[in-house]
Amino acid sequence: MNKMPKDYVEKVYAGWLGKVIGVRHGSNIEGWDYERIKEVYGEISGYIYDFKNFAADDDTNGPYFFIRALEDETHTRDLTPQHVGRTWLNYAAYERGFYWWGGYGTSSEHTAYLNLRAGIEAPQSGSVAQNGARVARQIGGQIFIDTWGLVIPCDYKLAAEYAEKAASVSHDSDGKYGGMFVAACVSAAFCNDKIEDILECGFEVIPKDCEYTTMGRDVWDFYNRHQDDWHQCFAFVKEKYGYQHYPGACHIIPNSAVMILAMLYGQGDYSKTINICNMCGWDTDCNVGNVATILGVLVGLDGIDDSWKKPINDLLICSNVVGALNILDVAGGAYYLAGLGYKIAGEEAPEQYRESIARGERSYDFELPGSTHSFRTEVLSIHGSKDVCLTNSDEEAYSGRRSLKACAKLRQSGDELNVYLQTYYYPDDFDDSRYDPSFSPLVYPGQTLSCAVKVDETTDCGIWACLYVWDSNKNELIKSEKQSVKAGEWNNLTWEIPSSSDACIYKAGVKLIADNSDGASGEKKVVAYFDDFTITGEANYQLNFANSKLDVWSSLRQEINQFTRLKGNWELDKGAICGSGLDFAECYTGLPTWKDYTVTADITPEVGVAHRLLFRVQGGIRSYAVGLEEDGTVALLKNDNGYSVLTKTNYEWKYGETYSIKATLKGEEIAIAINNQELLWHVDKKTPYLQGQVGFGVYDGSRCRFKRLQVTPTK
Repeated sequence: MNKMPKDYVEKVYAGWLGKVIGVRHGSNIEGWDYERIKEVYGEISGYIYDFKNFAADDDTNGPYFFIRALEDETHTRDLTPQHVGRTWLNYAAYERGFYWWGGYGTSSEHTAYLNLRAGIEAPQSGSVAQNGARVARQIGGQIFIDTWGLVIPCDYKLAAEYAEKAASVSHDSDGKYGGMFVAACVSAAFCNDKIEDILECGFEVIPKDCEYTTMGRDVWDFYNRHQDDWHQCFAFVKEKYGYQHYPGACHIIPNSAVMILAMLYGQGDYSKTINICNMCGWDTDCNVGNVATILGVLVGLDGIDDSWKKPINDLLICSNVVGALNILDVAGGAYYLAGLGYKIAGEEAPEQYRESIARGERSYDFELPGSTHSFRTEVLSIHGSKDVCLTNSDEEAYSGRRSLKACAKLRQSGDELNVYLQTYYYPDDFDDSRYDPSFSPLVYPGQTLSCAVKVDETTDCGIWACLYVWDSNKNELIKSEKQSVKAGEWNNLTWEIPSSSDACIYKAGVKLIADNSDGASGEKKVVAYFDDFTITGEANYQLNFANSKLDVWSSLRQEINQFTRLKGNWELDKGAICGSGLDFAECYTGLPTWKDYTVTADITPEVGVAHRLLFRVQGGIRSYAVGLEEDGTVALLKNDNGYSVLTKTNYEWKYGETYSIKATLKGEEIAIAINNQELLWHVDKKTPYLQGQVGFGVYDGSRCRFKRLQVTPTK
């Protein structure tokens, strides 16, 4: 493999940010044709809709979660399609969210997922032999593939090798070749300056006689003869490679044709390329997302105009089964992806980004140029405030080279400038519920917040500072003791959030409070810098479900606050969470990073044979469980794409009675008690799960009531 580029991390950020921008740009006109777009919008030159927050989308779900096979399974060339197939089952909820569930035999992804669930492993799960060419040659093998190029820079042949394995889970033939082509182009963009050279790398890794290559060369030949007007080329594409020639819901060939057209006519200009691609119509978010990744890597952060970047504010909403991973930021995702890239290459990350990459998705250090990690500002004042701004800055840094800079004008003592991270999202935070996101908070009572703060000497008033969280369940502000901040110096703020019950932490951040005790009137300018915001420690809290509520997205979709669900019917009923299902039902909450903790739940079995408390949940096929089982036992089980019993003992339980089940976790050790009676103890030496969420599960037609959940650090 070629040596990693010096600007690798920044290029990954540019490529991943480019992808998110492209998907958002095309989302509102997905499925439109050119004529309709032209009639409604004319020639598109920027975003066509101002979202509150951009909701989840399959085009970002797939690339970000399928790549986790490199962490969960293996990052080496020993990776197999079966490994990636397991990753599908681990992160995608059953027939909801994540991608398009258009029906077996209609949607390639739905078909492949059900094949995997039925035991038909990849690559057969996505093959022409299994599903037929109509299903196997749709677009998904391409739209979910960008990240495989991002983690393997410059070695486009190796990127295509990995991409072939990933794409074959759901696609075959041209559907698979498109994935290889895009991954190779993304990889090649790290080390090539011309779009033509990048496209050549893409064509080099797929068969010369496949339809994808034939189509691509035809478009390129037309471009060489008519370089002045992309509209002529699109007329050619529409006539020869339009939807009318191809079966299925969303065939790869027409959409790939407009991608190649846009890249050729865009000639390395990011804005021009994605606008041309969007104007062509068809599967716009998919097509624009792919070319925006390639162009993002090619042009770098400086080549993407701020008008594209600012509305994103680094926020990425997803819809996998791990709720805290549905609230992501693009810069943190870039660190995660870059970490995989260095691991594949066998190289150490550069010192500048080493700690950031080690922290990965939850690294809020603002070290990447332009990054905000989706932080926001608000001014609390009866007078309001003008010119509130939040920008990435290289003027100051507590560590590294950059920080987050906030500016505002305050009028009187007690006015506040808040800089915060939104740590939970409600339906009202979005314009729609596309791809059904649901969430678990990023912050919990008992955890510790810290941040370095520096107030610039140009600030016109004294400043007090404190850390705070907002509990949206109680509409309650919880904050640390305020402390005086000396201008011109870095101040370290650290605070442990008090333990509490029934909280849902919606915001976490820093308050800067004006102190105009000198008596001077008029607006006071505040300029401050923030660096190294961290969230550490285990949770210490309790949920009493009599106080829980539903997040209502629509009359047909209502989610239990703070929980995601893999499958089954989950509802609030008479002070409890009730779960039921045919074969199984599971739901989860908490953070995937929790390690040593004690989890306790009060459960009442009502119907059926298996009622379980889940812990160290890492997804739909990776977790532990303790359950009241059908043979009059209590069992400790491990889920490795199917549950198996680690140990069990006799325990006569009865329907309608409530049991307090407690699991105490410390490293590889697991101790189980029911009603304060110690029953099971086990040391898992075989690939143990050492961290993960908590949750509930019922199996084989069971129904159970879960009345209370408590999580505390293991001492």
